[in-house]
Amino acid sequence: MKILAIDTSNQVMSVALMDEARLIVERIINVKRNHSIQLMPAIEAIMKEADWKPKELTRIVVAKGPGSYTGVRIGVTVAKSLAFSLNIELVGVSSLEVLAANGAQIPDSYCVPIFDARRGNIYTGLYQYKEHRLVQIEKDTHIAAEQWGLYLKRLKGPIQLLGEDRLIHTELFENNCGDNLIELPASLHYPHASVLAERGSYLEPENVHLFEPEYLKLAEAEQNWMEAHPDFEKGDGWIEKL
Repeated sequence: MKILAIDTSNQVMSVALMDEARLIVERIINVKRNHSIQLMPAIEAIMKEADWKPKELTRIVVAKGPGSYTGVRIGVTVAKSLAFSLNIELVGVSSLEVLAANGAQIPDSYCVPIFDARRGNIYTGLYQYKEHRLVQIEKDTHIAAEQWGLYLKRLKGPIQLLGEDRLIHTELFENNCGDNLIELPASLHYPHASVLAERGSYLEPENVHLFEPEYLKLAEAEQNWMEAHPDFEKGDGWIEKL
């Protein structure tokens, strides 16, 4: 199985090619630039390095969110377009799961991926390695960082916070988790498309036409509109309400 993996769900953009369980090439870019400009050239570059032709691909694996609304949308759109045009399999994997998989396999410890969601909120989830297999303990969620800190405070066991955005809430988590926090090497705080490819290699393919991102919350513009129109209910006609 020849896999192209794509993760543009946050500032870090990562693409990789994997042949069965063998990583062929991976590119990680951590520069504040528009992923819509960087993504296709990056894919073209790694395909050229591997000397692969598009028709040789058998599966596209994409980080489906949550994360940056625009970033998630770019990655999913490109993945769907390639899967459809090449008539190959498409698989989506949680962006948080990909980051959590970077965690060290320390007995009884928790892997907690963190993406900042602004306004004091975060995207996060709770994972744990059991018998060398990453297991989801709590589903991915959009939650106030303060509330999540209180939840983590009740956990019994070491806690591995993963992701650059953990630094935005360092004081909060240190106050709640204290000595339970485990400091990991910097390299483990970046999502890797190679990990994404591994996570997506054994999943059942999605329906390309029905596949959608998992944002976990409304886009900021939509949220602002909803707050300005509290009488609006989902299912109502937008034109009628306006």
